[in-house]
Amino acid sequence: MNLWEELQESVGFTFSDITLLKTAFTHSSYVNEHRKEKIEDNERLEFLGDAVLEVTVSHYLFNKFPNMAEGQMTKMRAAIVCEPSLVEFAEVVNFSRYVRLGRGEERAGGRTRPALLADVFESFIGALFLDQGIDKVVRFLERIVFPKIDAGYFEQTVDYKTQLQEIVQKDRDVVITYTILDEKGPAHSKAFEAVVAINNEKRGAGSGKTKKQAEQNAAKNAIQAIRKN
Repeated sequence: MNLWEELQESVGFTFSDITLLKTAFTHSSYVNEHRKEKIEDNERLEFLGDAVLEVTVSHYLFNKFPNMAEGQMTKMRAAIVCEPSLVEFAEVVNFSRYVRLGRGEERAGGRTRPALLADVFESFIGALFLDQGIDKVVRFLERIVFPKIDAGYFEQTVDYKTQLQEIVQKDRDVVITYTILDEKGPAHSKAFEAVVAINNEKRGAGSGKTKKQAEQNAAKNAIQAIRKN
């Protein structure tokens, strides 16, 4: 099994146009050293992949969080498609192994450079979109990206307390108060229980490893209850 067959097995797709796949993993430094081969670098595919990621992640967040405000979805999407996150996704499928680099870039440690790996992830998405279509891109993201969203990896980007305040203060002045009801566990592993009240009426409760997290979860549950009613 050659390197490109190994890569296709890793990602779970067989490309119709293997040149597209190779281009997605071709850095400009490699092209500069192989001018006679008339090959392209991955920068155009990176541009396309960035747009495809924005659309597919936005669509997933829109359906996953029906009660989330536009501003909060924007923040979460930004956290998902930022460089550190893209590097983590690229490492799941060991993309660094397949990048084609020039000798100088290789010696300089380019194979592990975060910006380069993030770009390769985007260029792969662009290549997959062109070769297989949007449905296969979604299938790939369902394996690599969406489970992290479901597991709450990016929840810290959502400020539910601010969101709750914006919702309840649209039509009237209200007083929102948070109370820590309980604190359990040893110092190194605390668990807090919080409740949020609007004009002294309890509207949501939540728990967390910190007081802040417990309050955020209480606000999140209050938002869900308000919108359900």
